[in-house]
Amino acid sequence: MKQGPCSEEDCFSLLKQFEHILESDPLIDEVGFIHPSQFIMLDEEASSSNVYQNEVQPNNGTSRKFWNKDHKLGISTDILVQLCKYAKHVFLLALDEYKCHGNISCSPCTPESEVMKHSQAVLLLSSDFGTAWNARKLILSKKDQLSAFTEELRLSGLILSNSPKSESTWSHRRWIIKMISQRFSTPQEIITKESELVESIGERSKMNYRAWYHRCWLVSYMEIEQVIQELNKSKRWAGLHVADSSCFHYRRRLMLKILESLYVKGGNAYDKSEARKNWKEELDWNKELVERYVGREALWLHRRFLSLNWIMYFACNDSDVSPEPGESIIINEEIAIFIDNEIQLLESSMTVPDTKFEDFQAQALHAAVYMLWLTKKMPELWRMLEEKLGTEKVKCVMSTIALERPSLLHHLVNV
Repeated sequence: MKQGPCSEEDCFSLLKQFEHILESDPLIDEVGFIHPSQFIMLDEEASSSNVYQNEVQPNNGTSRKFWNKDHKLGISTDILVQLCKYAKHVFLLALDEYKCHGNISCSPCTPESEVMKHSQAVLLLSSDFGTAWNARKLILSKKDQLSAFTEELRLSGLILSNSPKSESTWSHRRWIIKMISQRFSTPQEIITKESELVESIGERSKMNYRAWYHRCWLVSYMEIEQVIQELNKSKRWAGLHVADSSCFHYRRRLMLKILESLYVKGGNAYDKSEARKNWKEELDWNKELVERYVGREALWLHRRFLSLNWIMYFACNDSDVSPEPGESIIINEEIAIFIDNEIQLLESSMTVPDTKFEDFQAQALHAAVYMLWLTKKMPELWRMLEEKLGTEKVKCVMSTIALERPSLLHHLVNV
């Protein structure tokens, strides 16, 4: 049963209980908001001996405000609004005290510790409250212990367990990593754990672009060996989530890092033969996925990136100098063989069974757009298309695009 507004004394008591739980169980790794009716079900699933509840009120299943067991924390939805408002009020008072008097206090609790304690409570209830994040940045920027920053990573990870798409939280994690990198150097295990965190959140929170952007951002801190490891580790996940373009965008970022490493001066340059091998494996794997999972646009978009860079960096560029943007591509024997294989892939993808299954129609469209896109990058490809397919089949390719995406056809042909 929904309760009315609680008094200031009740709100103070709830906040004290909440902060006491957080302090007494520093290993909490998941938090969530639960309906009061779910407390009974949670008790049935686990022994209630270690469950924290509001002892002031009777244990009738509806009076509870918090549930804490096995390092999991549940907060009753009945008190969310009131608790959040009061926590913000107390936090802002503590912040004013800190700004006025710094960290000087006659009481055992310093203004700094009060700001950190209350901001933690606020952010677990309202993850995008920017004032609280900024206050924590202000205090942390004066710290010189690595443990303070790793603890902040733990807290933001806890917040993400309930708010996986919180832009403020992801942004704060990037700030923490920057601070660690500037002051202590970047331990590679932190980057690895960050990458694993994004993948685990990706399993629970589909199409989480903020999380995957964070993972792409991490690549700039990776050594080339770690890039290769990430490429191998993320392969299985990508193969099971072929409709999620975010994961393939991450793989493209990793592969761009490989390309960048080819032209690093000195002994840190990555071996081009190894890079070539990695690229060929990715192309072959992508082709397998395209043929297995029909009509998935994310796979064809990934192939655009792979094909163009394969031609520019490996098939026609044998020098140790990075190719210039817009540099004309001269078709040699290796490129001709590659294009011939791509035309064969186009032909097989353009075949739509009599069932008129929508995925096969989508496959034909994506294949046609892919090939037309390549012709914009390599105008000589038009001649090869007409030679291999014939004029009628080329017209069929164009009509497929014109039927489904006329504006795209106009853009590709006229721009």
